[in-house]
Amino acid sequence: MGIAFAFLGRWQLGVAESRSYREAVEAARAQEPTALTSVLEPHAPFRGDLSSRPVTAQGSYAPEGQLLVPDRRLDGVAGSWVLTPFVVEGSGATLPVVRGFVTDPADAGAPASGSLTIAGGLAPGESPSSVPVAAGEIGSVDLSLLVNTWPGELYNAFVFLESETPQAADQPTRVPTPLPDTSIQWRNAAYAVQWWVFALFALWVWFRMVREETRREERLEAPGDTGSRDDA
Repeated sequence: MGIAFAFLGRWQLGVAESRSYREAVEAARAQEPTALTSVLEPHAPFRGDLSSRPVTAQGSYAPEGQLLVPDRRLDGVAGSWVLTPFVVEGSGATLPVVRGFVTDPADAGAPASGSLTIAGGLAPGESPSSVPVAAGEIGSVDLSLLVNTWPGELYNAFVFLESETPQAADQPTRVPTPLPDTSIQWRNAAYAVQWWVFALFALWVWFRMVREETRREERLEAPGDTGSRDDA
């Protein structure tokens, strides 16, 4: 019975994980793209509900400042992200944009010139990286480092580019926007814990029963006091 309870607990945990993943995918896909300037201001804190949110922005890529973020993988292939500064029209602030993924740095190419409308998914800045990098590279999308690398104000977020209008030719392979938080559903997780508690209780009951039976057998097998006293 304990084994059955343990399996039931693992099944409930699997239900919680798969349901959370499915709901996160559906929520991310259901959101309509909105203008970046309507949900985030330069230097403003990045809110959790903005993670993976589709946004659009009008502006132009800066002519200089493009960087590569090495040690990234896409579909199991090692390469680099192409990180390009995009100056947002209206605010004049810079938005870091992951334009794509390349296996050869020479394939990064220059960004499109002129006024553009870009669309993609928002993401918070990454943690600093201590890995040594070459010139023209950055270890992670570390906004605290970029704010001192690129001129002007900086948005406290970056974008995984999905499209740009007008569309430029010979662009790097797009990097899909990561899904938002897929934490497990706590109700199903609680059910899983309950089943595991039942499993432990069943094992405890079995242990008590075995122990009591052993003691009873020991008492029955113990020799009785059959000796007699000698008269003084």
